[in-house]
Amino acid sequence: MIEFGHGTHVGLRRTRNEDTYYADASLGLFLVADGMGGHQHGEVASALVRDAVVDLVGRGRSLIEAVHGAAKRLLAHTRHSFDVLPMGTTIAVLRIIGDGYEVAWVGDSRIYLWKKELRQISHDHSLVQALVEAGQLDPAQAAQHPQRNVLTQALGVTAIEQLHIGMARGQLESGMGFLLCSDGLTEGVSDASIARTMARTDLAAQECVDQLLLSALDSGGDDNITVLIVRSC
Repeated sequence: MIEFGHGTHVGLRRTRNEDTYYADASLGLFLVADGMGGHQHGEVASALVRDAVVDLVGRGRSLIEAVHGAAKRLLAHTRHSFDVLPMGTTIAVLRIIGDGYEVAWVGDSRIYLWKKELRQISHDHSLVQALVEAGQLDPAQAAQHPQRNVLTQALGVTAIEQLHIGMARGQLESGMGFLLCSDGLTEGVSDASIARTMARTDLAAQECVDQLLLSALDSGGDDNITVLIVRSC
């Protein structure tokens, strides 16, 4: 049995919400996408990718095929646009099939696994994460780095032949939880604080989502915030 909660907020500094999400227990599909590009470009990009992934998974494509297909659709859309502004989006997606799960991601929207402790299973496709992995920056410095929002991969921006889709899979267990979120949450709320909320089995998944959204707003709400929690009961 799957329990889930979801929510999004424009934040306190933005006038438009370029995040989107999808949650469907019958399809076993959950995703968060954080669009970028200014004007309406970000919200168009994230919505186009969301709809493409849902469509392709519904047609029986694998998660990685669906993300690839969504990237191709977005690039085709931007090629036919006369606007010079970029149109891109991150994606973090979870698929639950029977007693297993798989996740895929591009960009810095994150996927966490809760199993008695919190563990980030996605790896940010960002400049600072690349510097951390190269040993040129420690994680504490990365969190405050002025270029921490510079992405190295994004759908609609990265060419298909250079696109690296992160993937992981595993066995689903009772009591396991997943958190999918845009960087509007992780910029303002620490992993330790997220872990305390994810540990609250006395709260419904939706109540945990609401608490995390409020925490992000309390920390300044500088960006759009999207949170999706999925629990295996």
